[in-house]
Amino acid sequence: MRVVRAIGFGGPEVLVPGDAPDPVPGSGEVVVDVAVAGMTFVETQIRRGTDRWHERPRLPYVPGGLVAGRVSAVGAQVDPMWLGRRVIAGTGETGGFAERAVAPIGELFPVPDGLGLSEATALYSDGSTAQGLVEHARIGSGDRVLVEAAAGGVGSLLVQLARTAGAQVVGAARGSRKLDVVRGLGADAVVDYSEPGWTERVREATGGAGPNVVFDGVGGQIGRAAFEVTAHAGRFSIHGASSGEITRIDPAEAGRRDVGVIGIEQLFGFQPNVARWAERMMSQAAAGLIRPIIGQTFSLESAADAHTAVENRTAVGKTLLLI
Repeated sequence: MRVVRAIGFGGPEVLVPGDAPDPVPGSGEVVVDVAVAGMTFVETQIRRGTDRWHERPRLPYVPGGLVAGRVSAVGAQVDPMWLGRRVIAGTGETGGFAERAVAPIGELFPVPDGLGLSEATALYSDGSTAQGLVEHARIGSGDRVLVEAAAGGVGSLLVQLARTAGAQVVGAARGSRKLDVVRGLGADAVVDYSEPGWTERVREATGGAGPNVVFDGVGGQIGRAAFEVTAHAGRFSIHGASSGEITRIDPAEAGRRDVGVIGIEQLFGFQPNVARWAERMMSQAAAGLIRPIIGQTFSLESAADAHTAVENRTAVGKTLLLI
């Protein structure tokens, strides 16, 4: 079968197409014929060897921790009824950039009829994250919400969830193309955080009060600036560091302003709720309340180009490999 391997740690060029034996399911496992492979910004950092949150994989390795497709084989202790079913499957940290992937039975999520595999992949991964962030931040009607990276996979869903909850939403992104996407999602205002003075425009858009909820997926200087404009007694939720640096907030400073900081550590507790949150997101999508943005797709052999698009921040919404 065809695979893509990372043959070293470094730039996207270390992702090299190749071949591998077809996998055989062990006890409690299935083989999925992969139609869609998901990817995340964190996986590009793992490939570079700069990620500080996950164990470094042994080289060479096949990237990709989430796939969608049909179950084509089952191992011992697995109900044969899974054969032929469309599923989302977690493969662990590796193994997804391949024509076939092995997954444990406990990591399967049936895809509802009428929902495409690409949409289901986006809603399972980024959708469950967005739902968890919204629940932890306790978004409600009347909140003033700032979403950083609002045209990204998670950010675009945060915009929609906050709007559905009755909040006023300011979407921050980089460049006119991404700002147009955020407007189309229903944001009340958009700002370009590559421009000087962008936080003043956030303040103006919130009637001078500043946002009382911030979703920080960028970190670095942008995250720090967003914290500075957060309203007194607000909530500052951290879920990413696409800038390469997590926003560091002095607890004493947060205390003086009575800002509740929800750290990136919140993500570590999300796993037990992923299936529940994903099911809710898919139900909302079926009801027309939200829609995942799949901005670009690539072939398996073009996995390096997909990683490049995500790293260069030219990608809009979710980036997927179609196999």
